[in-house]
Amino acid sequence: MTKILKIALLILFFLNYITSAQSKKTDTLVTSDHVKLYTKKSGKGPICIFIHGGPGAWSESFESLGGSRLESDLTMIYYDQRGSGRSANSPEENYSLNRMVEDIEELRKNSGTEKIYLLAHSFGGILAVHYAKKYPDHLKGIILANCTLNLKYSLQEQINYMNQVMKTNYKSTEATLLSDFIKIKGDLSKKGLDYKMLSDEKQNIDLLNTIDRKNPSTYAFAQKAFSIQEYWEDHTPLTRSVKIPTLIITGTKDHSIGKNHFKSFSFPDQQIAEINGGHFLYYEKNKEFVKAVSDFIHKTEG
Repeated sequence: MTKILKIALLILFFLNYITSAQSKKTDTLVTSDHVKLYTKKSGKGPICIFIHGGPGAWSESFESLGGSRLESDLTMIYYDQRGSGRSANSPEENYSLNRMVEDIEELRKNSGTEKIYLLAHSFGGILAVHYAKKYPDHLKGIILANCTLNLKYSLQEQINYMNQVMKTNYKSTEATLLSDFIKIKGDLSKKGLDYKMLSDEKQNIDLLNTIDRKNPSTYAFAQKAFSIQEYWEDHTPLTRSVKIPTLIITGTKDHSIGKNHFKSFSFPDQQIAEINGGHFLYYEKNKEFVKAVSDFIHKTEG
């Protein structure tokens, strides 16, 4: 190899390294009420903000377990919600639904983009539809991946499925739903079967747990959210008034949300991608998941 060729290859390697580093930028957004939010921007194409679930999870597991493959079509902005993951806690414990929506809007403004996509997973769907209600003019489209819009419904579905798995007949009332759920989930965990709430494949949930054990959060939002009444409301009626193009990705075996929950959604401009799998589609059915999102983006972008 000639000296000139070696130099050329070194320059090419250096340029590729710089381009890669520039395309994946980790940053901190300080909100208007002085909370530091962890953010990461990566990919190419239209801006899409990822809203993780929980409440109180983080964005790392989605990004690491297949979500990053969306970056060929989208510039993904991953962020950890206040009181979650690598983000700071809210100093006045302000975890209201409106404040969580405002965090998304401030991320949108910080991106310098007038119209964005939202991709929400699980509990994140509640934040997404309320953002759409408040800021419809700043959205190109919404992607709801295994999302609940009714926590009470989803918790009851989980209790029903746990009864099926354990061959029990636990009953619950609306007043005791959360405490009953915690007790029954504890019984399922003692039998070593709690992974079944997310997947039939234990090794996949072990992998997810390996990543989530690195979560540095104090779980402030998770601890606060269930005491905030507005999160317990049924948000499905909102879907009738959200006219933004919406992709609903649902799993035929999603026992965490309820496999038929999506049937209560009534977005005027919605399409449904029903995938044979559970709550963990972005990893276990990644090829189908990515294709559904990619097809939706290409259709919406025209």
